[in-house]
Amino acid sequence: MNAKQAAGYKAAEWVRDGMTVGLGTGSTAYYAIEKIGEMVGKGLKIRAIATSNASEELAVKYGIPLVAASEVTRLDIAIDGADEVDPQMALIKGGGGALLREKLVAINSDRFIVIADSGKMVSQLGGFKLPIEIVPFCYEWTLGRLQERYKVEIEMRQRDGQLYVTDNGNYIADASFGKIVSPGELSHELKMTTGVVDHGLFVDIADTVIVGYDDGRTEVIGKKE
Repeated sequence: MNAKQAAGYKAAEWVRDGMTVGLGTGSTAYYAIEKIGEMVGKGLKIRAIATSNASEELAVKYGIPLVAASEVTRLDIAIDGADEVDPQMALIKGGGGALLREKLVAINSDRFIVIADSGKMVSQLGGFKLPIEIVPFCYEWTLGRLQERYKVEIEMRQRDGQLYVTDNGNYIADASFGKIVSPGELSHELKMTTGVVDHGLFVDIADTVIVGYDDGRTEVIGKKE
């Protein structure tokens, strides 16, 4: 069992009968979905909301019942990965391009569990480029405004030679901030920028972090019950 699988499988232990569950996106969330699907196959009764088209397809593959957001007012639990996690459980997310849906699901969950291999644990956020989701209309203006304000390298994400388009029809700009001294302050500033839909800083959102190690061990940080 590798580190990502260990973390994902451990998180699935918090899923109980009758829960409505938020399913994250990415290589570590994959294992949580896989394990939850196995539990559903053995009789676990839950409903789920997926944070991306890819995770939705995975849930269908494993027989996890999906529900529309209009049918749910609150999630019992959400499980998702992260690109970086600092000692205060602030996160950078969005490497997989699903940050907006991931944040919507996380903030509307009674408990948000972050799963990560030990390499994602950092003393300070910013080594990983910060994804910023922006609207396509006049995106060049938004990009220019961000570059002018922060004086850092910001590149439009591409795939197959074309601008990357999120499941929401938006673009993503990846910003090389380096060490982020005040994640909360930067989070607020970016959110207030016209043209920015949201960004990959998740501050004061995570309740629990499950760290997986290469030998199969896990460590639970934060709320454990």
